[in-house]
Amino acid sequence: MRAAIVAAMVAMSVGLAASQGRTPQQPTTAPVVYEVYAIRYGTIPGFSLASLVAGGDRSQRLDIPLMVWLLKGSDGRAVLVDSGFYRENLVQQWKVQDFTRPSDAVARAGVKPEDVTDIILTHMHWDHAGGTTLFPRARVWIQKAEYSYYTGDAWQGKTTHGGIEPEDVIALVRLNVDGRLGLIDGDGQKPLAGIACYTGGRHTYASQYLVVTSKSGRTVIASDNVYLYENLEKHAAIAGALDVASNLAAQDRMRTQASNPNLIVPGHDPAVFTRFPTVAPGVVRID
Repeated sequence: MRAAIVAAMVAMSVGLAASQGRTPQQPTTAPVVYEVYAIRYGTIPGFSLASLVAGGDRSQRLDIPLMVWLLKGSDGRAVLVDSGFYRENLVQQWKVQDFTRPSDAVARAGVKPEDVTDIILTHMHWDHAGGTTLFPRARVWIQKAEYSYYTGDAWQGKTTHGGIEPEDVIALVRLNVDGRLGLIDGDGQKPLAGIACYTGGRHTYASQYLVVTSKSGRTVIASDNVYLYENLEKHAAIAGALDVASNLAAQDRMRTQASNPNLIVPGHDPAVFTRFPTVAPGVVRID
């Protein structure tokens, strides 16, 4: 009965608007806005600056954080940018200090692993794509070209899949078979409201970065398309970029997309955790 009354009232409203020559107003949906957090889940000690910044000082070393980023949406979504990793052989190989499983690190920011709704992978390297199985309900998003290459042609040569773990590739294939993988097809796509993905950084075959509608405006999660603030300050490409010109062009583009330069967040700079306010151990709020 109540539903019938409501439907009748809506019909009367539409009819009245039409009789007065007005177009009925459609319900408006508020734009989705995110709180943005950087979360540290480990540290690689003594990393060479020259392996991060093209032309960097080969004698200089720094302890670099391993990070994921959490986006808390006004629509209730909890979106991770990258998933980290957890396999013990890699912890030992890279001598990772203060290691915490990414799922436990994210929990420090107030989000349980099972409450993560989406994971957007910027690229397939082990420290960014190795933790998808830690978040059992998340839908995982990746560039279609990145997925196609690293599940196919990359393994036809000995030097075309550096930094990619076979287990991580198999995990993505399983997600695809299970209907939990979203393929982002190209530059400027918006897999979720308030999040746009852009290519061109050429850190891997088809790495991407994100522009997020945040409470501070537009925040750029560069991930490894920019390793350090020094890349931006010196306009220096990341070391080992597959295409230097493309990487520099992506940096320039990020500057135009971020509301201000302070909202471009690099992938491995320890200064991220001193430039922004700490809200929990290993967690800072960006926006």
